[in-house]
Amino acid sequence: MGGDHGPSVVVGGISEYRKRFGGEGVRFLLHGDEPAVRAEMARQGLGDDLCEVRHTDKVVAMDEKPATAMRRGKGSSLWNAIEATKTGEAAAVVSAGNTGALMAISKLILRMSAPGLERPAIVAGWPTTRGITAVLDVGANVESDAAQLVEFAIMGEAFMTAVHGVAKPTVGILNVGSEDMKGHEEVREAARLLREGGFGLAYHGFVEGDDIAKGTVDVVVTDGFTGNIALKTAEGVARFIGGMTREALTSSLLSKIGAALAYPALKKMSARIDPNVINGGPLLGLNGIVVKSHGGATAGGFGAAIRIAVDLARSDYMAKVGASLQKLTAVLEQPPAPEADLAKETSQ
Repeated sequence: MGGDHGPSVVVGGISEYRKRFGGEGVRFLLHGDEPAVRAEMARQGLGDDLCEVRHTDKVVAMDEKPATAMRRGKGSSLWNAIEATKTGEAAAVVSAGNTGALMAISKLILRMSAPGLERPAIVAGWPTTRGITAVLDVGANVESDAAQLVEFAIMGEAFMTAVHGVAKPTVGILNVGSEDMKGHEEVREAARLLREGGFGLAYHGFVEGDDIAKGTVDVVVTDGFTGNIALKTAEGVARFIGGMTREALTSSLLSKIGAALAYPALKKMSARIDPNVINGGPLLGLNGIVVKSHGGATAGGFGAAIRIAVDLARSDYMAKVGASLQKLTAVLEQPPAPEADLAKETSQ
């Protein structure tokens, strides 16, 4: 019932998912206003063999504060969908609804898979010259210590394998420079843990902002404050360039003729950066699979988010992350190595 368009996009997204990705063996529990949901099912030609409707009149509003949603949200479509995942009735949740409420209720019901992780990390699929790079966190955790950054690396690596089929994803930490001495203490300590912790990750080292679009690494790790600013900046630049391009291509008759000739190439380029093609940001770190769709996504975009949820549910993502996080806990519990006796060394 959430997002800018409600059931029309959610139910339409199921149809788009089946058209684009097949959807063999996947069924859906649709939580919300049954008459509205069934009306959309009839428009899309979807029957009860594919979709089961769970009626509720209660809805979490898009502008509702997370704390309010947690207090009053029980029995809402959002709450019931997450509850179905906790009980094992559903393998994953996909929602275009209120992001803060989705995150808060998911944490409340599903709990976190790592004791030190305060909130789920939101991962964004970032189009690059090499394909897609996973960037996390992009807004959930404003501040992150070294251990949390390593957790993001572990979860991001498993995500790239499960969803994008990268056998051995490379991992980098976003920093103000690529040199080892650059950055604040937390990123330097995270780099040390990734190098010495024995997690089996293909750790590349520090990367800078321009490395994201280059596709220098498959997974870029950062705190939510930096990641969200980077994401919003990239989105703004993309809209600016798109607007300037349209203006240039329609400024004269000759430009319009050129645009018509270049249309196939322009369409291909647009598809690579279209948020509806790469839509769907999983909330990583939960004891369950929750995928956030853009609130303004089209049916095609929601279908893409469904595909991510299905791929995660069918993979060994949860087991792989769990094993690596246990290893991280063991590494963090080890006593620090004794410092060298510098005075003794100097005297010798």
